[in-house]
Amino acid sequence: MGKTRQQLHALRRGHDVALLEGSQPYFAALIEACDSARVDIRLETYIFDTTGSGADVALALVRAARRGVAVRLVVDGVGTGELPPQWQSQFDAAGVAWRVFSPTPTLELLIPRRWRRMHRKLCLIDGEVLFCGGINVLDDFHDPNHGALSSPRFDFAVRVRGPLVDGAHDAMEHQWRQIDVMHQMRRANFGAAVKNLRRSREAARAEGRGAIPLAGLRAALLLRDNFRHRTVIEKAYLRAIGTAHREIIIANAYFLPGRRLRHALVHAARRGVRVVLLLQGRYEYFMQYHAARTVYGALLNAGVEIHEYSASFLHAKVAVVDGHWATVGSSNLDPLSLLLAREANVVVEDRGFAAELRGRLYVAIENGGQQLQSQAYEARPRVQRLLDGVALMLMRAGLWVIGKKY
Repeated sequence: MGKTRQQLHALRRGHDVALLEGSQPYFAALIEACDSARVDIRLETYIFDTTGSGADVALALVRAARRGVAVRLVVDGVGTGELPPQWQSQFDAAGVAWRVFSPTPTLELLIPRRWRRMHRKLCLIDGEVLFCGGINVLDDFHDPNHGALSSPRFDFAVRVRGPLVDGAHDAMEHQWRQIDVMHQMRRANFGAAVKNLRRSREAARAEGRGAIPLAGLRAALLLRDNFRHRTVIEKAYLRAIGTAHREIIIANAYFLPGRRLRHALVHAARRGVRVVLLLQGRYEYFMQYHAARTVYGALLNAGVEIHEYSASFLHAKVAVVDGHWATVGSSNLDPLSLLLAREANVVVEDRGFAAELRGRLYVAIENGGQQLQSQAYEARPRVQRLLDGVALMLMRAGLWVIGKKY
């Protein structure tokens, strides 16, 4: 009998996990790993932007491919679209294999079913080292929509060694085969499509296997998709919040939790747990910015602390509970992530790791956050209230069209 879904995502011992804050240390560690790669590199990212330091990552892929390493790159069709022609040429000449997940023209984003995106950020080196988090291949001082930034984007990733890496390999192989199936179907190459579909299913069945060492900190890789693991990340949050005794601290870029998550946070605050939220304080996208603010009232009334981060764009998707449970990943706590997107989070149970992440979050709160008070929230202008309501209505309407409730 195969492993159950719960077993696939169980916390297992034998991991070494390093926390990386911001693109500068993340890119440095990623490039070092790519330059040391011997067999293969698999990189998946929502945004692949070669402005500034992003080009350094692209060049590391080229160098690896030129010395014979098998390099695969997957980018999202909305977050990235087609790669720039000059990089397509360089990748093709070096032997970097690249794919675009679900190419989607801008106007097609008006169709809610096209909101299903590949949002995870994973890089696997030689089947041994995994990078996972919220950081895209995107310079921290550059924003594709807002231009140069005066302060770096606030985000995290982790570098992991241990048994969970095996599950990442199988999931990335599964996705690569699925993309190739769609590409071959569009070209009417049905024989190759059937062959890749079989290989994709084999990779999906193998996902999560691997030996379990007896020592090392406990960790798990949670991979959300729209098939077998639709609620795995949300349930991990719900379990951690529901069993919290002292403190919950969450930093999340696009925060619009559904009813169950909202109630869990409210109940935690009411039973005496300190609940601290570090959320986006700068306007980035209309729907995410305004819809999020419709849920603040109930949270503030329950005693939840909300701090809005405005030093730069907050892009983190992390949490620490009771000083021993922590998660770092790509999943926002909003319907786009929890209902539609392919996401990846690493969960760690270790007091040392949790303390390091907690400390960095409180530094960000002190240096870049401003606490939102209930009186100020209730006194916000009518125009803002109207925009908040319109954004939530649009979000719910889109979800209703594709049969999702939130």
